Amino acid sequence: MENFQYYSPTWFEFGRGTEAKTGELVKKFGGHKVLIHYGGGSIKRNGLYDRVVKSLDDAGIEHVELGGVKSNPLSDLVYEGIDLVKKEGVDFILAVGGGSSIDSGKGIALGAVYDGDCWDFYDGTNPVVTEALPVGVVLTNAASGSEASTDSVVTNKDTNLKRCAAGDALRPVFAVMNPEVTFTLPPYQTYSGIIDMFSHCMERYFTPTKEVELTDRMLEALMIVILRESKRIKADPNNYEARANIMWAGTQAQSNITGLGRAQDWGTHHMENQLSTFYKCSHGAGLGILHPSWMRYCYQKDILRFAQFATRIFGCQMNFENPEETALEGIDCFENWIKFMDMPTTISEIGGKEEDIPAMVADMFNGAPDHGAFLKLTPDDVTAIYKMAL
Repeated sequence: MENFQYYSPTWFEFGRGTEAKTGELVKKFGGHKVLIHYGGGSIKRNGLYDRVVKSLDDAGIEHVELGGVKSNPLSDLVYEGIDLVKKEGVDFILAVGGGSSIDSGKGIALGAVYDGDCWDFYDGTNPVVTEALPVGVVLTNAASGSEASTDSVVTNKDTNLKRCAAGDALRPVFAVMNPEVTFTLPPYQTYSGIIDMFSHCMERYFTPTKEVELTDRMLEALMIVILRESKRIKADPNNYEARANIMWAGTQAQSNITGLGRAQDWGTHHMENQLSTFYKCSHGAGLGILHPSWMRYCYQKDILRFAQFATRIFGCQMNFENPEETALEGIDCFENWIKFMDMPTTISEIGGKEEDIPAMVADMFNGAPDHGAFLKLTPDDVTAIYKMAL
């Protein structure tokens, strides 16, 4: 196990009706005037917006709003939010939505207290965010885990490059989490989120670090629960307990409690950034497409770890005479689970073409040469994996 530091100050308010406590929580964490940052009109159609605004009003919290966040949030809205926050004297960012709204809100929070261009934190000019306005979250989708993470992923509208800014200052001070608000999500959005959180576990699970049994077992527990609850949700989308377990699993999958003391990979995430920018698929859908190909490309680097994944997560029988067979069976089980959720498993299903691969590889390595830890990815590796996934 490697040395590590860990600081996770987020206050979680979990369960039915908890959005009514939003104003109280903003006040608890020092907010006086908030920016309500959200995506489309769904939170207004389902009444969540009104409930959040009432809670703020009841607590005497002033508020302005900025909607319009899209999946794979863009930098232009972040810049618009920064200008609005400075103009209105906002001192607290309240993201109401899923990972895209939260990530965009974090971008506004860091840019509001920075004299330069906020993109400096995404392109590596400033490597770590050390100061930002406080961010609170009212979560509407179990997926990215951004409600408890230090990361903000945004796409630069001008260059089409999708990049990450990170730092403890970006970890939300509170997250309101009512599983009931996820009942009306379309299946595609629900399962994109489920794949995303499972992928967060996999990026940590496939590691070159030895002697990490505790976090191995924590990751295995999360993945087993995610698999089980995905099936219960498909059978009954309004199953509160299944939705609750999935929502909390998504948070834990990305809070990094399971990643401590071990090298983490993230190569598949970096490859997926190109799919979502080129073809506008959801992040989770892109990960479901790429992970099986990444696994088949690199499983021989540590066959026993892949066999462990197969036996402990999917219940495959260990073939002690030929552990490679077990490793490959586990990869097949994972891909079949993606198909079970009616999600794509090839790039061609989302409109991808082989002639786009050189441009995707170039964008991935543009200003960001290092990708992967379990397997250090080169442009040739990435090209081969994209072709396998076509």
